[in-house]
Amino acid sequence: MMQKFQRFGGAMFVPVLLFPFAGILVGLTILFKNGDIMGSLADPDGAWYKFWTVIEEGGWTVFNQIPLLFVAGIPIGLAKKAHARAVLAALVTYLTFNYFVNAILTIWGENFGVDFSEEVGGVSGLTEIAGIKTLDTNIIGAIVISSIVVLIHNHYFDKKLPDFLGIFQGTSFVVIVCFFAILPLALLTSWGWPIIQNGIASLQGFLASSDVLGVWLYTFLERILIPTGLHHFIYGPFIYGPAVVDGGIAKYWMEHLSEYATSAHSLKEMFPEGGFALHGMSKIFGIPGIALAIYVTAKPEKKKIVSGMLIAATLTSVVAGITEPIEFTFLFVAPLLFAVHAFLAASMAAVMYAFGAVGNMGGGLLEIASSNWIPLFKYHTSTYITQWIIGLAFTVIYFFMFRYLIVKLNVATPGREADDQKEVKLYTKADYKAKKQAENKNSANKENAYFVQASEFLEALGGSSNIADVTNCATRLRVTVVDESKIAPDSRFRSAGAHGIVKNGKAIQVIVGLSVPQVREQFENLLSDSSKKTI
Repeated sequence: MMQKFQRFGGAMFVPVLLFPFAGILVGLTILFKNGDIMGSLADPDGAWYKFWTVIEEGGWTVFNQIPLLFVAGIPIGLAKKAHARAVLAALVTYLTFNYFVNAILTIWGENFGVDFSEEVGGVSGLTEIAGIKTLDTNIIGAIVISSIVVLIHNHYFDKKLPDFLGIFQGTSFVVIVCFFAILPLALLTSWGWPIIQNGIASLQGFLASSDVLGVWLYTFLERILIPTGLHHFIYGPFIYGPAVVDGGIAKYWMEHLSEYATSAHSLKEMFPEGGFALHGMSKIFGIPGIALAIYVTAKPEKKKIVSGMLIAATLTSVVAGITEPIEFTFLFVAPLLFAVHAFLAASMAAVMYAFGAVGNMGGGLLEIASSNWIPLFKYHTSTYITQWIIGLAFTVIYFFMFRYLIVKLNVATPGREADDQKEVKLYTKADYKAKKQAENKNSANKENAYFVQASEFLEALGGSSNIADVTNCATRLRVTVVDESKIAPDSRFRSAGAHGIVKNGKAIQVIVGLSVPQVREQFENLLSDSSKKTI
């Protein structure tokens, strides 16, 4: 069950990767159209303003089509075969589902307590998906429908039909099965979702009133669950779903950014829900403190090597908001440090929230600055100065806390390993020949770094015969093995370029980094070649 949750969480991350660029783009356009910052350039009738209006409309694409992105993204992460065809089946089925809901509520809307004649948006509970007026199930409806399609696709895509029905095989058969499967679901949704919408409205009020403790608990869970891959289920409903505001914090914040940028009212008073999007603060202020502590406690002769690794990892966290390269450098050798990291991250967010800092601050410096600090600084200077003071104070706290624990517990963080701590493996003649065959497969692959890395990972995981399933999330190669005893030591994976490895029975996560899609593709090619040889 844990493995299934991890795969599902990874699949959810596929469309989420598109949000940082869209957020930066919209944030910059709002900045460039702000008259208080740009002066006469921001004249609505001028060419400058009109140009950025066009760019802004393009930037809103991702935010305006969030459900469709999740419908298409989940099959990419969860389908076991023919991913592109699974995406097509999911898209067709999702549109069919919304046409069903539209027809049901057009005919029987009053019976379900829905005034389907209302305009979409606002408190009507209605929206428009690809031109279809329907209930606003947001990403929840998209995830449910797409997941059902993936299950049916994985089970029926290869089903052989009689020759005279051959035209209905493959994707067509999957869509046919889905058509009849979602009809009762559309009826159930038309009846139950309006009730859920009322419940969500009540939940919004509860979470908004949970104040500092709620922000602390949210941020702690978002960070502490990263090793399991289940942190997606914590922040997803808040940032991209309707947990606290309709459409999610990311979309709501961008929609109201112009209003906040021209008002001197407290940000916390205008948008208290924004406290649930401060988890990016640990990426900007916490990670540098951790990196400095690791550097200071490294052995003198290893500091130069360690600094090169830490600088790149820290910049990745601060600028892009990707923390795994540095978090996984200490997670595996000292889980206690990761728990301390989660505690400090939650405490930082809670203190910042108590002093009035809110917004959409879950990413890195570039994303946060362009959609928060820069466009809003004029009217919210004191809030942001206070936030930075708190953040820098926590950088110091992080440094001293981690330095103390690393030394006190004698943690083998990078640069503190024993000089003789190297994994030694004796290779047989068969091992040597197999390795040479992989290296010499063809000249293209020999020069393909992703292929080489995938080959090393496959070998360390026990070979093709030991792989039952493979998928990936944003930074991790997720593999299910047949026999976990065949897996090589962790250092073998690190020597191949992995940041670390998580083992949970037969469910294995290899921490690759942002190049994981390319590595997975080469990994699957190797598996395919192996199966062909077996046949």
